[in-house]
Amino acid sequence: MIQDLLDLGLQASTAPEVLEEHAIDRWYAHNMPEVVVFAQSTEDVSATLKYAHAKGIPVTTRGAGVGYVGGAVPLKGGIALSVFQMNQIVDLAPQDGVVVTQPGVITGDLQDAVSELGWYYPPDPASLRECSIGGNIATNAGGPRCLKYGVTKHYVLGLTVVLADGTILNTGGRLHKNKQGFDLTSLFVGSEGMLGVITEATLRLIPHPAHRSMLTATFSDFQTAALAVQTILNSGHHPSALEITDPFTLKAARDYLGQDAFPPGEAHLIIELDGRQAAVEAELPEVSAILQELGALSIERHENNEACEAVWKLRRDFSYSLRATGLTKLNEDIVVPRGKLVELVEFAQELSRESGIPISCFGHAGDGNIHTNLMVADYNVPAIKEKADQALDQLFRWVLANDGAITGEHGVGIAKGKWFREAVGEASFATHLAIKNALDSEGLLNPDKFLG
Repeated sequence: MIQDLLDLGLQASTAPEVLEEHAIDRWYAHNMPEVVVFAQSTEDVSATLKYAHAKGIPVTTRGAGVGYVGGAVPLKGGIALSVFQMNQIVDLAPQDGVVVTQPGVITGDLQDAVSELGWYYPPDPASLRECSIGGNIATNAGGPRCLKYGVTKHYVLGLTVVLADGTILNTGGRLHKNKQGFDLTSLFVGSEGMLGVITEATLRLIPHPAHRSMLTATFSDFQTAALAVQTILNSGHHPSALEITDPFTLKAARDYLGQDAFPPGEAHLIIELDGRQAAVEAELPEVSAILQELGALSIERHENNEACEAVWKLRRDFSYSLRATGLTKLNEDIVVPRGKLVELVEFAQELSRESGIPISCFGHAGDGNIHTNLMVADYNVPAIKEKADQALDQLFRWVLANDGAITGEHGVGIAKGKWFREAVGEASFATHLAIKNALDSEGLLNPDKFLG
């Protein structure tokens, strides 16, 4: 196979270390591809898929490889198609309010480039310094600022997509309003590489907020912190981010970052405000008063960009803090209606008591997307793995029974395929299959994921 691909002018490798690198992401699945193709252009992707379609070879597309659900693991071997070297910003056009980018561009680098011109690309997954735009689009990635600004799909205006047979499809474009036919662009956002390969994206930009400030607060218990979330929003405030942290995560962060990293308390809130400077400065004391009325143990103000970034660094270090416990982190991104945050944490605490598995809850309180992580010792031991998987099943079934979703930003991939059909319902599942069969009748693109 590799000689055929080389003869097509493609860059490809079967070196063992290359195959191994492309056999995994950050979940717990592993399967070796037969060959890795390093695409440099849309034409390279088209040539690869034409060849694979003619030969019946499975293709699994990969960007930065930092996904948490096994979505980039080539379960049927075949070709691992890397678009990570397609890493150029093609056109930065603030006059149109857009940026055109290849899929391998790192999200944080894109944000930096547009920010230098006074513009803003808001989606901000915690891994923004590692993850790529193509992966963000494939999973419809989120982040803390989704509360105010929305998720990735709200910023995708147009795509270049290569279909399973190598056909090059252009959807949407540079227009902020466009109602010509079906919304094919949105069809591919969140499709996890199963409908086509994204090779270029036109993304919407907005003017960069002139100013931002932040309040952080600690509380004696999670319930009061969750009440603060509701009270802030019910009072007419619309923070750009509103993050909550539970006692287990705080302890891990203090152990990892130092006991003085956070003031005393069993729950922690981050409230970020942005906009015109005068508006933010007027809003800060109003929100601070709400926190005081609810009995916050501490309230700290962070009133410039550098101070806010220091807080976000602490927040992004939560994942590293949890890893430092030595436990295996089953990294879940479930979503519940915002009014059920306390019920979710109470359920997680009871599940932890019953199973003996610590559970960490933190994340995007403003939109109900809480990272509920089972922290498992010796996950590689079959009996322990079975027990943890049973606890995970209980968590997902509780979430679905309470009008929630099994994923808010990581995607379904392999990790959550077991629950996907129940989560979306029979009619939706059948519709997913119909779309998959229409665009990839041979089932060659990212096979054996949540659609089989």
